[in-house]
Amino acid sequence: QVQLVESGGGLVQPGGSLRLSCTTSGTNIRSVAMAWYRQVPEKEREFVAGIISGGNTKYADSVQGRFTISRDNVKNTAYLQMNSLKPEDTAVYYCKADIRGGDYWGQGTQVTVSS
Repeated sequence: QVQLVESGGGLVQPGGSLRLSCTTSGTNIRSVAMAWYRQVPEKEREFVAGIISGGNTKYADSVQGRFTISRDNVKNTAYLQMNSLKPEDTAVYYCKADIRGGDYWGQGTQVTVSS
């Protein structure tokens, strides 16, 4: 049974940093495309960043240059390093794994950027 668990969210001041982690169990992520999405109330979930098995990455324009996605296949964990955070980055952040054509999601972790 595949499970994804996010951690690392919290309250941070504008300009601050956070690192989110997404630990996967039930499969090895070595050949899995991983991604981060975020969602605010009454809005659709939006793509933030993605990384494929070969290491290539892609970012939403709104986070390009501030966020970095990475992966550790030994620890079966994906990360999202978020720097220069802005109030508009406030959202619930979700991790997604594309495993054999199916999407698996974590439960989400809240990130709040506020002074």
